[in-house]
Amino acid sequence: MQKTVRPIRTGEEYIESLRGRDLKVYLFGELVKDPVEHKMIRPSINAVAKTYDLAVEEEELAFPKSSISGEHVNRFLHIAESAQDLVLQNKMQRKLGQLTGTCFQRCVGMDALNSLHSTTFEIDEKHGTKYHQRLLEFIKKVQHENLVIGGAMTDVKGDRSLAPSEQEDPDLFVHIVKRDDKGVYITGAKAHQTGTINSHWMIVMPTMRLQENDKDYAIVGAIPVDAPGIKYIYGRQSCDTRSMEPGDIDVGNSEYGGQETMVILDNVFIPNELIFMDGEYDFAAMLVERFTCYHRRSYVCKTGLGDVLIGAAAAVADYNGVPKVSHIKDKIIEMTHLNESIYAAGISSSYQAQKMKSGVFLNDDMLANVCKHNVTRFPYEIGRLAQDIAGGLLVTLPSEAELRSPETGPILKKYLKAKSGAEVENRMRVLRLIENMTMGRNAVGYLTESMHGAGSPQAQRIQIARQMQLGYKKKLAKDLAKVKGENEEIKESSEYFQRVFKLDNRED
Repeated sequence: MQKTVRPIRTGEEYIESLRGRDLKVYLFGELVKDPVEHKMIRPSINAVAKTYDLAVEEEELAFPKSSISGEHVNRFLHIAESAQDLVLQNKMQRKLGQLTGTCFQRCVGMDALNSLHSTTFEIDEKHGTKYHQRLLEFIKKVQHENLVIGGAMTDVKGDRSLAPSEQEDPDLFVHIVKRDDKGVYITGAKAHQTGTINSHWMIVMPTMRLQENDKDYAIVGAIPVDAPGIKYIYGRQSCDTRSMEPGDIDVGNSEYGGQETMVILDNVFIPNELIFMDGEYDFAAMLVERFTCYHRRSYVCKTGLGDVLIGAAAAVADYNGVPKVSHIKDKIIEMTHLNESIYAAGISSSYQAQKMKSGVFLNDDMLANVCKHNVTRFPYEIGRLAQDIAGGLLVTLPSEAELRSPETGPILKKYLKAKSGAEVENRMRVLRLIENMTMGRNAVGYLTESMHGAGSPQAQRIQIARQMQLGYKKKLAKDLAKVKGENEEIKESSEYFQRVFKLDNRED
């Protein structure tokens, strides 16, 4: 396993841990010599660093004690031992969204570890394997060293009408290409991978339900991100090259940003002790469903970004001298209503958790899907309202270079002046932040990634439909209406209302 000199504690120590690695990162068609100091990449590293600093600054929120290692650990590495642990994950996620205004890239790894905790336990129970103990040993290591774990689930998929083993090119889904007595070798690609090159380890997982012919695709394992055979192709983001320009106004959020890559795996080795599924195709769906259950309520992080955007809209209204105008107040109220609706569903899902066989707690699936489905829509409306309040200057604002120019700067300071006492530069900074979050680099995480991350909107609608319990609800209606002569048998797979009316969520 990968080794570190000593446990990482602070954000600065984390940044130092990323230096000197043999990463193959390609950006603009070239190999990046030093990702840590690259101006486009560094904001995403700063966002991850904030997850370390928060654990130092607010230990109760972000630095719990783990029963696995016996140590206090970063909450992103913690296995949820109660419903309250899941609730505190959500509170931490909202706080980090507020502090960074972007994606801080650690939720996938956290949700992967928690979903694997229960899934490996149940694989072992059925097949007599030893995956769960391997996972616990891995968790102990990463908790002690305080490392960043990335999760790699989404395959490139190819022809979506065909199963992984039916694809014309077998590499379109990650699969085992050979094995020996020490482990397995995998090949394929993972798309849309959040924060991969800012991680220390990556957990590779299947992306969908598998059949017997897909056994070679039923592979889960942990890999150092700088393992031989891995290439990273950096994803473009809107307005991303502004980070490479002089000044810090036009970029909107100069300190923090997100990161997505395509991960190419070419005969990458996974040793036996780091394999947590190998051919148990019948458990692929369980893993995916439990991961998405955790991850869809993890999207409460977007409410932290929403808090920032609401604040920016309110600040622009102040600069424009219209904070008390009724339609402006109404729009900010609506933005807040939508934002809190996202949070309400997500944190309710965590409160309504259930204890799994392995001891880990899993949040409520129905409310997790409602949370994520809200996220596919509400941030777009919050963003639209922010743009409405900001006005046309949002998209016609001259550059920072114009502001700094002896020729044009005085002109801008004269004609872009609004409310008395409001500095033109400050007005420009807030307008650029709104642009950044609704059209620029951080719109990637706030809007489009909110649409498709953790499954498309239709994926959530399918899960909601499975749990509607219409038979149960029809019976409620018919009983109250005193309907006679209908004895329809109720066959419901969902246990949603059992969880709704459960009086104590601390135990089974």
